[in-house]
Amino acid sequence: MTSIGRKRRLKNALIVCVIIFLLLIGKLGYIQFIQGEELQTLSYVQQTLDRSINPNRGTIYDRNGEILAMSASVETVTVNPTNISKENKEKVARALSDIFELDYNTILKRVSKKTSIETIVKKVDKDKTNKLREWMQETGIISGINIDEDTKRYYPYSSLASHVIGFTGGDNQGLDGIEAKYDETLKGEKGKITRKTDASGRIIGYGEEEYIDAVEGDSLVLTIDSNIQSIATKYLEEACIDNECEEGGVVLIMDPNNGDILTMVTYPEYNLNEPFTINNQELLNNWDNLSQEDKNLNLQKMWRNKAIADTYEPGSTFKLITTSAALEEGIVNDTDKKGEFVCTGGIDIAGTYIKCWRYYRPHGAESLRDALMNSCNPIFIGLGQKIGVSKYYDYLRRFGLLDRTGIDLPGEAKSIFLKEEKVGPVELATLSFGQRFEITPIQLITAVSSIANGGKLVTPRFVKAVIDSETGERKEIETVVKSNTITEETASKVRNMMESVVSEGTGKNAKVEGYTIGGKTGTSEDGVNTNKYITSFMGLSPTDEPEMVILVILYNPTGEGGHQGGAVAAPTAGKILSEVLPYMEIKKEEEEKTKVEVPNVVRNECKGCK
Repeated sequence: MTSIGRKRRLKNALIVCVIIFLLLIGKLGYIQFIQGEELQTLSYVQQTLDRSINPNRGTIYDRNGEILAMSASVETVTVNPTNISKENKEKVARALSDIFELDYNTILKRVSKKTSIETIVKKVDKDKTNKLREWMQETGIISGINIDEDTKRYYPYSSLASHVIGFTGGDNQGLDGIEAKYDETLKGEKGKITRKTDASGRIIGYGEEEYIDAVEGDSLVLTIDSNIQSIATKYLEEACIDNECEEGGVVLIMDPNNGDILTMVTYPEYNLNEPFTINNQELLNNWDNLSQEDKNLNLQKMWRNKAIADTYEPGSTFKLITTSAALEEGIVNDTDKKGEFVCTGGIDIAGTYIKCWRYYRPHGAESLRDALMNSCNPIFIGLGQKIGVSKYYDYLRRFGLLDRTGIDLPGEAKSIFLKEEKVGPVELATLSFGQRFEITPIQLITAVSSIANGGKLVTPRFVKAVIDSETGERKEIETVVKSNTITEETASKVRNMMESVVSEGTGKNAKVEGYTIGGKTGTSEDGVNTNKYITSFMGLSPTDEPEMVILVILYNPTGEGGHQGGAVAAPTAGKILSEVLPYMEIKKEEEEKTKVEVPNVVRNECKGCK
């Protein structure tokens, strides 16, 4: 080979070496600067064994400090399969399966895996984990078995306010109700236990574990009063059973002055401590035969909060809105002017004849007060026509009926109204007496609360305050006033007429001796030509300065009592109010002291008389 050939080969070899060197430098730079952070994380994960510690979720209190939801101390058992010797694997699997009543073969598979950590059982009581500790001490088999602190959600009142409070999942995450809505506030921050391991997952050395404390979640104070909730639950359950309401019922009680929901009951309730156990005995007996889809549908139905998630036709309770609009617009000024209206049994609207419920015996001459007391449809149809579509929809907006209320619970539905431009005379007529549209119970009680408080539309709420878990500081949540609906003068007139509905009209079954109660009954069909009905009562007390508003709804009552609001829902409201009003220390109506003028019976002596 010539010297020139040797030089060329050396030159080519040098070029190749330089290229390889540059490639290595480039790769090294890529690993260092581009993948560095990711590889460092992977290295940490590979060389450490982390076991997470669930924090205590914040406590949920009622307005009086009663605990509605709390975290109980439990424990979780895990194993490190690579740290359990082959001769001990079957012994460990047998002990774990016996103590925790688990399938032996399944546990043996987990103990035999080539992974760093396997969960055996979560959230078990300490009496069982203590049995495991005793077994470990007796056998001397300790390596590879971990018993860590954990928390389990516990609901002391079981089913009380279940649709409000909601429940948590296996990892302590909120799945429904307040638990879901305020999950970020309640959940806290996880802690962890860390030990160094080799590439195969074996613990390196005998150093101490690094323990990072979990941070407890903040606590909540709700507006719910557990005593009022219990009273309402008792009488709603009684009403649903007595009136054979297979679809259940709803009771709402609200403080109209600040939006506090004192009570929200959806019947039937379910056990918060066992939220995946169906509350229907017939379904429970056949549960194993149902498909997974049917199981999920039935559970979703059980968890569904009808008070906020289901819409319905309010029926005659909605006449309170029409009444308010008519008075506010000056269409009616004197609520007691007899003969201002006349019921002839029905009214013709654009060729459609709409009957009064008492068409067979018309009400005749009426004042506005009479019309509300008698729940006379033709009179409210006439008022609706005078108000007009545009102005009526303006009042729907004012009362918040075209939007969600913004209540702090997940799953709130929106009302269903025809678009304003599609509303004709007949549609306006049915709207005026509460039919052929749908709203939620929470929308109605929020709207009527503005009549109770003098014209302020207040956002309903469940959380009054948040308590910081570290400092104990209590942060109050302010009331939100959205807008004004009507004047105080109009509101006062409507409340006064509502009192007549209870004292003399269709709502007299809601009377409570010694208290002034205003109300309005309602009955509507659940759908078109279904022969199913929804019966309701809307009330407030005291009528001068209301401190509470109540709504009772019974879905499809089929018992002997019928389906009229005055006959079925009003008595239920009366029973609830008979206990709630004294409990709230609402003063009874003072009896007027009648002054009797006593005549002078002292006889004057006559001059000259003896």
